[in-house]
This record gives sequence, C-alpha cells and structure tokens, in this order.
Amino acid sequence: MTSLPYDVEETEHLWIPLSDGTRLSARLWRPVAAEEEPVPGIVEAIPYRKRDMTAQRDSVHHPYMAGHGYACLRLDLRGSGDSEGVLEDEYLERELQDIEEVLAWMASQPWCSGRTGIMGISWGGFNGLQVAARRPESLGAVVTVASTDDRYADDVHYMGGLMLTDNLSWASTMLAYSTCPPDPDVVGEKWRDMWRERIEGSGLWLEKWLKHQRRDDYWKHGSISENFDDVEVPVFAVSGWADGYSNSVFRLLEGLNAPTRGLIGPWSHKYPHQGEPGPAIGWLQEVVAWWDHWLKDRKDNGAADGPDLSIWMQDTIEPATAYDDRPGRWVGEPSWPSPRINEIRHPLGRHSILAPDKPEPSPPVSISSPLSVGLYGGKWCSYNAPPDLPYDQREEDGGAMIFTAEPLDERLELLGAPVAELTFEVDRPVAQVAVRLSDVAPDDAATRVSYGVANLNHLNGHDSPEELEPGRKYTVRVHLNGMAQSFPAGHRLRLSVSTSYWPVTWPSPEPVRLTVHPEESALILPERPFENDEDASLVPQFGEPEGTEPIAVDQVIPGDLDWKVSRSLVDLSGSLEVVKDLGVVNLPDIDLNLTRRAYEKYSFVGRDYDSVRGETDWTMGFSRGDWSTEIRTKTVLTSTPTEFLVYAELDAYEGETRLASKTWERTIPRDHI
Repeated sequence: MTSLPYDVEETEHLWIPLSDGTRLSARLWRPVAAEEEPVPGIVEAIPYRKRDMTAQRDSVHHPYMAGHGYACLRLDLRGSGDSEGVLEDEYLERELQDIEEVLAWMASQPWCSGRTGIMGISWGGFNGLQVAARRPESLGAVVTVASTDDRYADDVHYMGGLMLTDNLSWASTMLAYSTCPPDPDVVGEKWRDMWRERIEGSGLWLEKWLKHQRRDDYWKHGSISENFDDVEVPVFAVSGWADGYSNSVFRLLEGLNAPTRGLIGPWSHKYPHQGEPGPAIGWLQEVVAWWDHWLKDRKDNGAADGPDLSIWMQDTIEPATAYDDRPGRWVGEPSWPSPRINEIRHPLGRHSILAPDKPEPSPPVSISSPLSVGLYGGKWCSYNAPPDLPYDQREEDGGAMIFTAEPLDERLELLGAPVAELTFEVDRPVAQVAVRLSDVAPDDAATRVSYGVANLNHLNGHDSPEELEPGRKYTVRVHLNGMAQSFPAGHRLRLSVSTSYWPVTWPSPEPVRLTVHPEESALILPERPFENDEDASLVPQFGEPEGTEPIAVDQVIPGDLDWKVSRSLVDLSGSLEVVKDLGVVNLPDIDLNLTRRAYEKYSFVGRDYDSVRGETDWTMGFSRGDWSTEIRTKTVLTSTPTEFLVYAELDAYEGETRLASKTWERTIPRDHI
C-alpha cells in the first residue's frame, strides 16, 4: 500500500438530497482531520454501481487522493446503483443539473474548502466537460479521461457519419445496467419497487439513438465543441491509442482557451495508472499535482510546466490482437497544433503512394468490397477485453484497393491525424468508404496504425446528408484517427480503401462500386522531425504507478473471453462472435456474488446486404444469502435498404420467479446511412 500524507476515513454510503426530492447514493473518502482543516472536494459521477461493479477500481484511486488532502465523492447517477430515480439516457439535462447540485452540496459541507473538481473516465469524463461548460460556482478544475467534446462525430454511436456497431453493443450494455436492482442492504425494503420503476421507465436507448442519424440538436446537447469558450476552468485531458477517444485530446488542446494539458499513452479504455497495453504510469501523482495547483494554489509545483501534449510515440510491432506492452518512448509538444509538425502531401499512383511533388499519370481504380472486410478490424474502442485489437491487415486487404509506398530510406515519425483526400465516383446513391493506414514490415506483415471512415452522403456536413449522383466525380477528405507512430527504415506505408468495414460500421443499403482517381487523390501525413527530442524540457517524465491497496475480490466461478471469426463455405455465411464473461466473483466486504456475461454476434451471408445482423445478449446477477436477482437482455438489429429493424427483450428474475418481462419491436427509417 502506498503511504499517504493524511489518514483517511471512508463513509461507505450517504444520501445526497436533490431539489426534486430524489436522493442520490454516494461513497465518500476524506482526511480524518477535514472537519478542522477543510479540503477541496472531487466528484466522480457515473452509472456503473459504486457498491459492486467499480468498487475495486474506486478503492485504488479515491482513497489515494483523499490521503493527499481531498474529499472524494463517488456518486451513483440517478437511477443507477443505489440512487433513487430512473436512468433514461446519457447526459440528459437532469443528470447535469444533479451533478451541479451535488457540487453545491459538497462545497457547503464543513469538511470542504468550498472548491471542487470533477474527475472521471468515459461517462464520467463526458459529464465532467459538460458540467464545466455550465460554470458551477465551486468548480475549479477537471480531469477527463477517455471522453469527447463531440457526441455525434466522435463517440460510440456514429463515426464519420456512419453508424458504429458499438452503438448496438453499447445500447445493449445500458439496457442491462440501467435495469439492475439496488442493494437491499443500502435502500432497505423498497428495493423491489425501485427495481420495478427502473425496468418500466428506463426504455430502449437504441431506439432513441437510431432516430438521430444525423448531427442534430440531440447530439449537440452535451457537445462542448459547440462553444469551447463555455469552459473556463483548467482541463487535464487523457486517452490512449487503443482507446476510442484519443482524437478529442487534440481538439480540446486546440479549442479550449482555459489552461489545458493533454496526455495520450498506449492504453485501452482504462485509467493510465492501470493502463493496458503498458507501460502504465504514475498517473495519480500527476492528478494530485493538478488538483494541488488549481484547487490549493500551489503554483510552483510543476503541474503547469512541461509540454502541453505528452504522447507515447509507438514503435513498430508485429500485428496482434492483444499486447502486454507497446514499445515506444514518451515525447512532448509545446502546444497543439504544433508548429513542428509538417503536413506532407503524397500523391497517389496506381496502387502506390508516391513521393511528395512527384505525381504520376494513373488510370482510375475501383473496388466493391466483400462484407468480410472488417472482421479483423477489432473493436472501435478497446475496452481492455483482448483480443479486441486489429489483426494482420493482409487478412483484409484482399477486399480493398491498396496503395503502398516504396520502402523507407530512413526512419519516419508521424504525429497527428493523417488525411486521405480521394477524388471518387460511385454507382449507387448511398455509399461509404473506409480507409486504413498500415505499417508493412519487410516480411509483409501489416499492422494497422490508424483508420477512418466516412459516409459519402455527408460531404456537405453531418447535419445535411444528400444522395450521391452515380457516375459524378466528388472529393472527400477522410480524417484518420490521430496517431503517434515511428516507422523504421525498410518498412512501407500502405493505404487501404474499401466500400464496407463490417462489423466496425453498419454497411450501406446495397453493394457499391467505388472508383478512385489516384492522380487527383493524395495521402497527407503529419510528419514529425525526430530531432525534436533534443529539447529535454519537452520529454515527459512519469513515476511508477501508485495507488491504495484494492479491496479483495474472490473469483468463485471462472470467467471466459473469446473472439471468434468463422466462415462457412456451404452457405457462404460469416460471423464474428465475442464472449466477455466475468464468471462469478464475490466481494467479501459486502458478501455479494456478482455475475456479468456479454455475448455479441455479427453475421452476414455472402453478398446479401439484407442478411447483415447484430445480436447481443447480457446477463447480470446479484446475490447474497437468500436474496438473488438476475437481468437477462437480448437485442437484435437488422436492416433492409430503407429501414432498421430492432427487436429487444428483457427478463428480470428474483430467485426462480420472473418478476418482469418486456419486449420491443421497432422499425426506424434509414437516413442516408
């Protein structure tokens, strides 16, 4: 256990009253002496059940921060965990109001100095930025991890104007999470009534998200990119290259006028002190320094020194679906956009990436990709459930048009977002494109280092899609995900272009033939001179991971993890099946058994676009002694050329008795997607 400057006391449960009469459940860690010497307060507000699901994770960093002089509040959002009410969707106005009220409540407590901060990963990173934009009086700083400033363009739902299949899997996750029961040991005899209220009131979130296929007011709500000036407090923005949210770090650094620090490591969707793939870092030390600087006015502690952007420059590596560690080194940029990054335009030739300013006459090339392209693409976001990273891209390139550069004469480093500028035509009115950038080794193994997708019907913006005119020339700029990658001499860069990327994105309504005109197209690379590392003041230095001892969790029944691609040469079907099974674990501190299992299947048959199908099943169970509950959900999404078809079911069990059962069947028109 890491030694702490302050002794810490924990309040396992407390009620926080809201103005509408609802009570939210929270856990509090604070210095024992805080009543005599008040300290700043830190809030993390998420719907993932503080008492069980996140209890072990929370036990590592909240007591640690409390032991450095902070009152840390882990809040169950309205309708989640042990809080009262119903959780009906992400980031609703009511949620943000609730957090503002909690901040005001905390600031008024005798053990709080009146100054507060918000910290969180994913959902808690989102609402931290969103609440900051509302400027609550006590809020002095934010730490946001794996979050976004743009809910439409850069979240789990849509990417490049295309629907991600994570939209389905995430909706299914929340169908289960939002309908779990509270703990009778906390809420008492009313637990069953609270559970019924959640089951009846939470609703089918997938339906809501499918009804907003373009960037409308639904997505603009909570997107601080609508007006970055709304955020006036300092922001520490963090993500990882295997995470789905690294792009937002670049945009926050560029868009916010408040002091902003950016950090991107090799990690998946995890806090950096628990980061996988490694190396993990001593991130909690950085966070405490951040709070000390902005909430305790310790201006000389170095928290605002060093580069604005610290990033892990990844070295080349063989393609694999999971890594323990990613080789590389820490580098820094004094600001972002960095004046040291050179945007170099490489013309395309016939299946080639050419040297700058050396275009060659090249005839058009075309492709109509099979639905199997994307089966080895991994998850849109690695949730640290390997093997969920992309595999050898040679498995995909047979269904794509490829453009490959000559072997490099010397090392090349890229930092930022590559852009594929394509002049194209299509033979159907609704179409998409997926673009992948790979590091090709001398033995031809191809490791994907970035990718981007685009709905070609959104050329005039995500809020105003239009049908394409078959045979007409258009130009699209496909922004690939931001990256930091070092390519050694002898390696080649490859750009791969396909007309589908299933099951990363939902396919077009019908097969499309895409024709690209190489001599009017280019790959724009953000090249970083590696002699920049000579400035030692810009090289980040991090300590080893620290944290308090995690609470005990015992594995009662082993879990299971699988990721299986299969093809049948009889009926020409193909599928990706994913199993994420926690098994059964016991939390000895509260004598609770916890069960969590997710199954996903994405399938297709041959070239039949109407056969595309996504199915997810969830089981979540909670038991203690004679008390036993379970939630089972199923969600199925299919489509026709004009509609999305949704089927969902939910069953809730108390012991062997089915307490509630619900089904949904919905038909939702496709909107240029």
